[in-house]
This record gives sequence, structure tokens and C-alpha cells, in this order.
Amino acid sequence: MKCADTQTKKIPAVVQRVQQLFEHYNLNASSATKALGYSTTSKLYSILGGAEPSYPTLVDFLTQWPNISADWLMLGVGPMLRSATATDAPAPKPTLNLTKAASQKGVSGFDRILTITVDEEGKETIPFVPVLAQAGYVRQYNEPVYKKQLRYYRLPGFEFGTFCAFEVFGDSMEPTINHRDIVIVSPVERLDLLTPGDIYVVVTEESVMLKRIRERIMDRSEMVRLYSDNPAVLPYELPAADIGQLWRVRGYLSTLIPSFPEITAERIFQVIETLGFDRAEVRRHLEEQVPE
Repeated sequence: MKCADTQTKKIPAVVQRVQQLFEHYNLNASSATKALGYSTTSKLYSILGGAEPSYPTLVDFLTQWPNISADWLMLGVGPMLRSATATDAPAPKPTLNLTKAASQKGVSGFDRILTITVDEEGKETIPFVPVLAQAGYVRQYNEPVYKKQLRYYRLPGFEFGTFCAFEVFGDSMEPTINHRDIVIVSPVERLDLLTPGDIYVVVTEESVMLKRIRERIMDRSEMVRLYSDNPAVLPYELPAADIGQLWRVRGYLSTLIPSFPEITAERIFQVIETLGFDRAEVRRHLEEQVPE
């Protein structure tokens, strides 16, 4: 006879802290999903049910509720709020007032307030910035005359949150993202909370670039190394202070339909294993050989 299991499932400490955060701001899975800009509630229901949140999800929490201490949320160290004077009210929706003016020592992701546009129903729209309009984007993106030149869209899966669309020029991110593809991006409000390894639209006073960033930016006085997925394009460094805006790529639109590959990556790994090599060891060696 099998005995009933009297032991309750232990909830991970980080999940307990997420539950405390929700209780503090009087949130449930549905209201938190809307505040975070997620398209479905499944992720948060899973976390509240005991699944440990991923690092990008924790970053989303810290971005949306900046009064929460990162040390407390991620490590369980110190108090929940960053200061004794922090307000108990939920942080305002980041689409209304993304950042304060960036200082040399700060880590904000935008150097000016970013205004948003809404349709006749009061729902946010996605501005599309084609290549020809990117030259004047940095200095004029909030100017009414410039904004009238842009087209605005709403896309399935991007109904909640603030997004922008940029047309891609060049082959530096091939084969991941190709020339004339359109990337859908969301604003990064704090450079120190970017997700290492993701692709970003980096906006400076001189250009709009699509690059991969592998390390967090902890101070605007440091240098940032930008990487391309095209191995023929070498990485280069840019002063963090030169970054006027940073947008994280959330998806992309493409008219390029890949042809059926003659040899897939999975098939290559099968051959490697047949030859007696360990798949994990080969993958580790390839990752180590990524050009710096």
C-alpha cells in the first residue's frame, strides 16, 4: 500500500519573494501581466505556482517596480524596498515617463522623456522608423513635424506595453536578422538591467545601430562593446555616455523565407556523435571560438 505523501512542496525562496512583491503592490497574475506588458498570464501563473522566474523576468519586475531592491529580489539580501522613503504605491507605467535626464554616472536608458502615441481607442500604437527616417530620429523623434512623417501600427502579440519598429539596413546581424527586416523593440529604462546576450537597437547622436550586447552597463563612464552576428564584422567599443536610447529587440518581421537546408545543424551534430565526438564538448569549443 502506498502511503500518502504528507510533505508539501517547498516553494523556492525567490518565488516567495515574488509573491511578497505582488502582495505589496496588491497585484494578481492578471493585473501584473498587464503592467509588465506580457501578452498572456501563463508565465506569471506558473511562477506563482512555484516555478522559479528567469533572469529576464526578474529584470522586468525591477524595471516596472524600481523601488524594489535587486539584492532582495534576486538574492534575498536586505529589505524589499530600496529606501525607507520609497513609496508603497506601484511605479507609474513606464510608457508615460520613461526616464529622467541621464547623468554621466547614471544608468538610465533614455536621455530624454519619450512621448507615446495612441489611436482613437486610447491604445498605444507602434511607430515605424524606416531607414530613410533614421537620420533625423535622434534629434527629432519627439517633434510633432517628425512624428507626422512616420506610420503607426498595431501588431498581434504587442498589444500591451510600449514598442517601436525599426527597419534594418545592412548585413551585420546576418544570419539572425537580415537587410530590410523590421525589428520590434521595447525601451530599456536602465542600462544596468539589460539582458546580456540579447540584441538591441543602439541610438547615438550619429546613428541607429542593431547590435548584440553581452555585458550589463553599470556606469555611463565605461565603454560598451557591441557585437555583430555576422562573423565578418568585427566588434567595436562605444562610450556608454554616447548612448541616447537603448531598445531591446522583442521580435522581427521578415519577408525572407529560408529555403529548405540541405544539411541542418541537428544532422551535423548527429554526424559528429557518429564520429565519436561529444556534442556538448563540440558546442563548448564553438562558443569559446566566438570572435572577441
